[in-house]
Amino acid sequence: MKKIIAAVWVILAATLLPLRAQNNPYDIDDECYALFMEAEQMEGKFGFEKSASNLLKAAIAKEDTKAQTLYYVVRLKNETALRKHQRVISEKDDEEVLGAMESLKNISMTLGFPQYYYYAYELVQNYYYSHGQKSLAMRLLEEAHDYAIKHKDKFGVWYTSRYLVALYREREDYLTCKTYVLQALAQYNNTDDPIIKRQSPCRLYCDLSDTYPVGSDSMYLCIDKAAATAVLHMDSLRVGFYRAVQCALQKDTTGYKNYSAYCKNDASFERLRACRPAFFESIDRLISGKPVDPSQVVDTLISSRNVKFLANIAEIYGNGDLAFELEKRLVNRLDGNLSKVGMANLAEMNAHLGNLALHETIVEQEREQARSTTIIRIVVIALLVIALLGLTLQLLQTRKKKKRDEEMIATLQEANEKVRLADAAKTRFVQNMSHEVRTPLNAIVGFSQLLSLPDGSFPEEEKEEFASHIVNNTKMLTMLLDDILNASAMDSGGYRITYEQGEMNYMAEAAISSAEHRLQPGVVMKFAPEHTEPFTFTTDPRRVQQILINLLTNACKHTETGEITLSCSLSANPGFVTYAVTDTGCGVPADQAEAIFERFTKLNDFVQGTGLGLSICREIATKMGGRVFLDTSYTDGARFCLVLPLEPPKTQTDD
Repeated sequence: MKKIIAAVWVILAATLLPLRAQNNPYDIDDECYALFMEAEQMEGKFGFEKSASNLLKAAIAKEDTKAQTLYYVVRLKNETALRKHQRVISEKDDEEVLGAMESLKNISMTLGFPQYYYYAYELVQNYYYSHGQKSLAMRLLEEAHDYAIKHKDKFGVWYTSRYLVALYREREDYLTCKTYVLQALAQYNNTDDPIIKRQSPCRLYCDLSDTYPVGSDSMYLCIDKAAATAVLHMDSLRVGFYRAVQCALQKDTTGYKNYSAYCKNDASFERLRACRPAFFESIDRLISGKPVDPSQVVDTLISSRNVKFLANIAEIYGNGDLAFELEKRLVNRLDGNLSKVGMANLAEMNAHLGNLALHETIVEQEREQARSTTIIRIVVIALLVIALLGLTLQLLQTRKKKKRDEEMIATLQEANEKVRLADAAKTRFVQNMSHEVRTPLNAIVGFSQLLSLPDGSFPEEEKEEFASHIVNNTKMLTMLLDDILNASAMDSGGYRITYEQGEMNYMAEAAISSAEHRLQPGVVMKFAPEHTEPFTFTTDPRRVQQILINLLTNACKHTETGEITLSCSLSANPGFVTYAVTDTGCGVPADQAEAIFERFTKLNDFVQGTGLGLSICREIATKMGGRVFLDTSYTDGARFCLVLPLEPPKTQTDD
């Protein structure tokens, strides 16, 4: 039977090939064809990967999509070849073979070569068939057939039907076999596909004849159609065999001898079915009246169809006892392997024997076995479900506990980090404040001592300068304390915003008046309004000036040369007032544009300040519905912007 299956596949594989091209049968680039043949020779051997890789590279370079598809063909064939001599195949083997199969199926449809979609099924079913998994091989072919039916693929229906015919013939399920034969013939008779039409339907008509009762008109009609469509030499041999059977059934001895001699004298005849010479020998003995050993016939003639042919011929030639014995022995042989025999075939055998009781007994046994199997399956499934539920509940509880533990650990880690950061910030703040407060205090005390000296110790001009230094350091100390108090008020929720009408330019000019005495020598501070006309809007003027003074003071600290400009605009952000403090100082790195607004953050520890000013500015602006930010697009120094709405936020109330 394996030889027959192989022969069928040779015929089917030939249908995958297009009409012969100029230089190779696959109609692909000649260089790709040479590499394809090389890769085929290396299937299952060391060096295959290199050969296959060369094929794929060439196919891609030449933009030959069919050669690319053939690359996936040889990859799948290589996977099956690697496991050809394995007695047992593992789950991993199946995964790799099926993975290569899916790759070929996908690429064949993507690149437009659907014939190789079905060829993938052919290769894998051969893989399973050769390892004894015949049922799985058949399911694969039926899956491909169902796909072809669903997508109305005539080629796929024809292709898969032909091979399913061979598989069901082997199982001697002629009822199912007939269904697929008729489907294949329907596709052949209703298509213009040159690939399908290139194949003779002779074999299909012969297979169809085997599905009808022996000696019926339908059987003879199918043999006539097979003879009319025979093209190949093997077709003629197959028709010759069926003609010999037909003549024997019709007691046409001369015709039988001519056809049987034609078959037996051809060296290719045994390729059709190895048992057929023995079949003709048994018929010869029946015709000549010689005895036939029924046990030897049943064991030698593998096909039950041939045994039925011989039984009918024995009855025609008056040997009813032999006919009965042949069919009885055949049923006994099939009794141990009912899964390979169609129920219709078994019923036909029982009808010949008149043994309905045997049929009922077998059916009842099958029903009882099915009931027992069902009960066992239900019990096993119930146990598995219970075990699965238990494992699932345990897993869920474990996951919940693990999640709670992880959340608790994360919370503790977060709290610990906050404590660590707070402690570090506190330490830095205390150290910074100690330095910041001591500096102006020392200046105040020092200059005060100088002023307390007797008159005449210093000229009046120097005394005025000393007094000026005392005033400046006093203001600096006051500002430091204000920053601390403002931060504390914001944290406690005691910081209040009081809204009233404020004049845009006036607030800017007032801020400049408060901060310009902090300019370093040689630096100029100027005001650049967009409009000189007065413009009032609802805001907290005192808080606006506080923010602008802070921004201007920072600019004074970090600008040693050049100028500081305070501008105000209504057009920069429509619906908002935009103040900008631009300096020509050292600037702020772009990656620190947000960090500088965090509390106690100072980019230069040698510049006086608490590191609270910018943080307080942003919090005040946010409370008023605005924002303070660093304009990173300005690179000649630093530019800080204050953007305030013309109307206060609706959630904000005046105090």
